Amino acid sequence: MPDFISIARYHQDLKEGTTSCLSTVETYLQKIEAQKQLNAFVEVYAEEARSRAKELDELATPQGKLHGVVIGIKDVICHKGHELTAASNILKGFTSIFSATAVERLLAEGAIIIGRLNCDEFAMGSTNENSVYGKVLNAADETRISGGSSGGSAVAVQAGLCMVSLGSDTGGSVRQPADFCGIIGLKPTYGRISRYGLIAYASSFDQIGIFSTTVADAALLLEVMAGADEFDSTVSKKPVPAYSKQLETGKNIRSRISPKHCLIRVWILKFQKP
Repeated sequence: MPDFISIARYHQDLKEGTTSCLSTVETYLQKIEAQKQLNAFVEVYAEEARSRAKELDELATPQGKLHGVVIGIKDVICHKGHELTAASNILKGFTSIFSATAVERLLAEGAIIIGRLNCDEFAMGSTNENSVYGKVLNAADETRISGGSSGGSAVAVQAGLCMVSLGSDTGGSVRQPADFCGIIGLKPTYGRISRYGLIAYASSFDQIGIFSTTVADAALLLEVMAGADEFDSTVSKKPVPAYSKQLETGKNIRSRISPKHCLIRVWILKFQKP
């Protein structure tokens, strides 16, 4: 697998035959194992990811906008048939009986969910040191915190353990760890993405957010997950623009996606020692 640059480049590599979904999954599984000391993942769906990748490779045409894209999800987002604990002993052993709407939409577009990611217990924290699974380490300097509560999601992208990941943000739980880890963090406007299937810290503020290495990738995931949902009465019913087609160069990042539809907050910071 060539080094991951963006979803668009990855899809081009798949088209040209220089990589495959299966070889890509194998590469990420190796990376996760090699950097397990970071404690980003609390569970890896190795065999399931391999099986999904094989199925996608056998298709005559790509399944959707996220064909073969390897994604990790925060341990507060439901994925049917998989354990969900919100990084707490209280929920250990609980298996979700349904998937979050956001997860369903990712899978419908061909995504591969490779595992669930560490976080502060019940998404309540800003350092990712308060988890039953232990703290998440910053890949740039393992003596530093990752930020939280979505620290595992941020570090997974920072360390190249998946292409993109999902977190949740109440008052900074996506934006702050993205800042600490030097990657893209997006908290959409409240109601832009359905909260159905999210264990919320504060339901009147929470949103499922996105971690990525490029703004274009964050825009694409937002485009896929956003939209009306009969299971969430608070979700926006406004049409979903083609966010990934609205990106322009030479403008302030916050203006690249129309604030009429979504307020995008992108925090980029190179990690520096004091």
